[in-house]
Amino acid sequence: MDALNWRYATKSFDPAKKVSAVDFEKLLEALRLAPSSFGLQPWKFIVVENPEVRAKLEAQSFGQKPVTEASHYVVLAVDKNVNEETVARFVAKMAADKGIDPVMLDEYKAMMAGFVGRMDQPQREAWAARQAYIALGFLLLTAAEMEIDTLPMEGFMPSAYDEILGLEAMGLTAKVSCAIGYRSTEDKYASMPKYRFAKSDVVMTV
Repeated sequence: MDALNWRYATKSFDPAKKVSAVDFEKLLEALRLAPSSFGLQPWKFIVVENPEVRAKLEAQSFGQKPVTEASHYVVLAVDKNVNEETVARFVAKMAADKGIDPVMLDEYKAMMAGFVGRMDQPQREAWAARQAYIALGFLLLTAAEMEIDTLPMEGFMPSAYDEILGLEAMGLTAKVSCAIGYRSTEDKYASMPKYRFAKSDVVMTV
């Protein structure tokens, strides 16, 4: 609870303060360990280190400075067309990792293939995006527990991000991003009280 009350959407980062390599690896591990439907993990996490690339992304993010000022910037992209082939690759890897006969996973494989097979491409992309937001939540909470600031961002042009990062060729598309670092002492939002609806307004018991 302390971490959740401490965190806020940091609007201004201190460019001089960098997240250590050790701490950033922990944040990446939080992303990797995030749950997803069926465990399919239909995502890629693009760590943008190149300053020139980050500058291009800032221009396609309505000039939002956290893209370039934060210590790290991560783009969460998803597979645009999760399909039966995706499921087959996932099951093959699972069988290899567990050291079992892939036939033992046939029922699980058929269930997943049936699920994705009933959706069209836009529905599959939307489903994959929902999984990415689960991963984003894990990132935000882990960072807060480490007292590392974050700013989740949807305010960018996805098609431009896809082009700049070469995602289209990989069958991926950018859905959300996150600036990671440490708040500036001049960020006025840091001292503002957190505003949330009351529990009675958002929780229903049936």
